[in-house]
Amino acid sequence: MLAKEGFTTIIVVFVFSFLVGYAVSFAPVFLGYIVYPLLVLLCGLTLYFFRDPDRTSPDDDNLIISPADGKVVLIQQVGENEYLNQKATQVSIFLSPLDVHVNRNPVSGNLEYLKYYPGKYLMAWEDHASEMNERAHFGVKHPSGTKILFKQITGFLARRIEYHIKKGDKLKAGERFGIMKFGSRMDLLLPDNIEVKVKIGERTVAGESIIGEIKAVE
Repeated sequence: MLAKEGFTTIIVVFVFSFLVGYAVSFAPVFLGYIVYPLLVLLCGLTLYFFRDPDRTSPDDDNLIISPADGKVVLIQQVGENEYLNQKATQVSIFLSPLDVHVNRNPVSGNLEYLKYYPGKYLMAWEDHASEMNERAHFGVKHPSGTKILFKQITGFLARRIEYHIKKGDKLKAGERFGIMKFGSRMDLLLPDNIEVKVKIGERTVAGESIIGEIKAVE
């Protein structure tokens, strides 16, 4: 299964490859032995990047599910004054160009906050990428009243983020909501009543891996 957000890119790459291949057919034969394999590789990598496998999410609305495939590169305490307005645990997931880049809702609830920020293109694993890169922020209120903030953040290669949710939408954990193209980062800002279940260096699978669990506030 392919991500619908990639159809335009896929078509452009395949048309480009066809035209180049056609032009090379008039060139010396040895050139075809070089160019044709490269065009096949280009088309194959494009299809591979935009793959969108089905996922089975845990059946527990109190769980925070990973919104992205990748590697946990940062877990730290921060002050979050944009939506949560309190101290929070930041969990950052870095996506390499070879990871699945389709994003999924990390939690069920009402999307109360959404803001897009244009910005720079620092390496996605740098600390300041969360503050300076192009990004989109999503604030969700869980039925328990717990709020979380998650962010799509572009990286050095990722020059485009897309999302298909809007303020006021009811989100379902594990459902697709967008994509980040060609290497990027996803941040989650979790309040104190969420027990973090991952560690730095762990690999996550969007829609399946458990990032944390909402605990009752005493």
